[in-house]
Amino acid sequence: MVHEQSARHFQKSKQYLASGVSSTLRLSMKPMPVFAAGGSGATVTDMDGNRYIDYLLAYGPLILGHAHPGLTAAVCEAAAKGATYGLQHQGEMELAQRLTEALPCADKVALSGSGTEAVMLALRLARAYTGKTKIIRFEGHYHGWADTIFTSFPSPDMQQSASGLQGRNTAGASSAAAGSSAKPGTSGQSAAALADIIVLPWNDVAALEETLRRHHGEIAAVISEPVMCNSGCIAPHPGYLQRMRELTAELGVVMILDEVITGFRLGLGGAHGRFGLLPDLVTVGKALGGGFAVSAVGGKDAIMELIADGTVNHLGTLNGNGVATAAGIATIRELAEGEGAAFVRMERLTERLVRGIRERLAACGMQGVVNQLGPVFHMMFTAESVVESFAAFGNRDAERYARFAELMLEEGVMLRPTGLWYVSAAHEEADIEATLQAMDRALARLAPTIGGVR
Repeated sequence: MVHEQSARHFQKSKQYLASGVSSTLRLSMKPMPVFAAGGSGATVTDMDGNRYIDYLLAYGPLILGHAHPGLTAAVCEAAAKGATYGLQHQGEMELAQRLTEALPCADKVALSGSGTEAVMLALRLARAYTGKTKIIRFEGHYHGWADTIFTSFPSPDMQQSASGLQGRNTAGASSAAAGSSAKPGTSGQSAAALADIIVLPWNDVAALEETLRRHHGEIAAVISEPVMCNSGCIAPHPGYLQRMRELTAELGVVMILDEVITGFRLGLGGAHGRFGLLPDLVTVGKALGGGFAVSAVGGKDAIMELIADGTVNHLGTLNGNGVATAAGIATIRELAEGEGAAFVRMERLTERLVRGIRERLAACGMQGVVNQLGPVFHMMFTAESVVESFAAFGNRDAERYARFAELMLEEGVMLRPTGLWYVSAAHEEADIEATLQAMDRALARLAPTIGGVR
């Protein structure tokens, strides 16, 4: 494919926009950052006229695909009335009601603009509620890029973070609680901002229980993704999240599930609804707005009341604005139609796609793993037979996959260079078949060995 216009616009953009893009992640796309001209349904078209089947989906938000008619109409109607007021309005109240009805753990919600903001608020609520300061988080999880939670993250999307990769925390609970075990995720980030963060291995019940029992008097919260989406789409071991819930409840520690990725992607009730869990707080974003900037924290009355009584300040000029709330309402309405038929369809298509990928890897003798849950999965080239831990995920051949993603782009399929795929409600059987055919061509062109993996 020709990328002349993307190349030209990228060079021009760099004259005015730092790095030429608006997110560090976008620099990882090869052969260069693609400049979009438009999108429709499951496809996006670049400025050279190249059309791609899109599994990047704007890094997750486009659960309904590009330019969904119902969502677009709702947003245009809201914008015509006034995009934002700095006042309360009907849409804000309606979205809040829909969220409390959909999310099993949410008695009340607070609206914000991004997943990072939602996590910041959840952590602040947990500290205020418990009167404690330390936070347990897990290696390989991503909770936004705020200084107080962003730790080094081994991803081809974030080269600087990868260069500061933290080692597996095997020093034991006591050394973790004695001081921060977290390393900054980027240059310019204050290490002091992470002084209250304890990093533990995920899916390790013994490490979690030892740390909580020994230091629960200092620990305000445990924050976890319900599924380790960014790092291998690794599912929780049977009973792991349930034990986390039991321990935090017993020891007076707030349990936060970060569902910015999984919320409204694994079902209307998110992963905690799917798994039958009731965390104290949940954060949602990405798919909630269908492509528009909106997020929320939901939780128990007793915790959320800290916002109402002024104990915790909740700020944000554009929180609950008319366009964002209209997008959230429209997205939930579309996903709820037919008793959630969209989720059944997305999962069926994803299973068909994953099955086809596995068959092709086996047929060409390439070692790889595909981990899937619902309409999201992670594809890896690896000699590991299974990838069920962050350590195993670290053994993947990231360079080889990035090259595969570049070849797939040439074949008309847009992928994130890390291996994380999203399927939307707009994808169809024809898209899956075309993707698998493109994969046949890409795998045939992929070098037989990179980094010793076949």
